[in-house]
Amino acid sequence: MAIEIERKFLVTSNDFMAQAVRSYTIKQGFLNRDPERTVRIRLKDDEGILTIKGKSSENGLSRFEWETPLKKEDAEGLLLRCEKGIIDKKRYEIPVGKHIYEVDVFYGDNEGLILAEVELQTENESFEKPSWLGNEVTGDTKYYNSQLSKKPFKSW
Repeated sequence: MAIEIERKFLVTSNDFMAQAVRSYTIKQGFLNRDPERTVRIRLKDDEGILTIKGKSSENGLSRFEWETPLKKEDAEGLLLRCEKGIIDKKRYEIPVGKHIYEVDVFYGDNEGLILAEVELQTENESFEKPSWLGNEVTGDTKYYNSQLSKKPFKSW
């Protein structure tokens, strides 16, 4: 069992793409979007993943996270059983200093939204901020994937 500590930001330009060392497509849905816990099914290229996330801390920086791999066929079957609102995005991994930023470019009903996340070891850990990083949205629940699947970016 692990605690995830991350900060989330809007992205102001596509400059990050030239710095990416890896990218992959993600399709994900939610079997449960309860505020106390979410149960997510993800298909990352051909790899399935089941994730359970707990409620975020008051400042939005940390929360419980547990993951386990799934067969591609199982993940595809579970995606068909998810609540309405599947998320489609492409993720880019960009090394910046001692950290890896994960930048998500959303498609479908969330097209136009680009978010960057950086995982930290502690809540007060310092990290470099690249020039393409915009306003911080850590803790703003409307940017959680579970909420974007219910109220997509295009409807704001």
